Amino acid sequence: MMTEQADEWYAVRCVFRWTEAAGQPYEERITVWRAAGFDAVLARAEAEAREYAANTGTTYLGLAQSYATGEEQLSPGSEVFSLLRGSDLPPDEYLDRHFSTGAEHEHTI
Repeated sequence: MMTEQADEWYAVRCVFRWTEAAGQPYEERITVWRAAGFDAVLARAEAEAREYAANTGTTYLGLAQSYATGEEQLSPGSEVFSLLRGSDLPPDEYLDRHFSTGAEHEHTI
């Protein structure tokens, strides 16, 4: 049996909906994995996402975005996820639209 060499760290963002929580919030969850490529990491991350959903009262929405860190070793401050999004919105409107809608369940500074 041939095994893949796990030689790089990947981060995968998966999206869930909390079906048993007030207001049914959405969750974006980022996990890190060592894998030999995008196909391998997505298969592992999506299997874990389905298990996470089954154990937490969430629904996995089927969105998995992978990011290759380019690193064989992670260390403090390592970038584990990046997403570029084109937008003509000015900075304050962009943040309000995508990150600071007022419906987040978080502590901000």
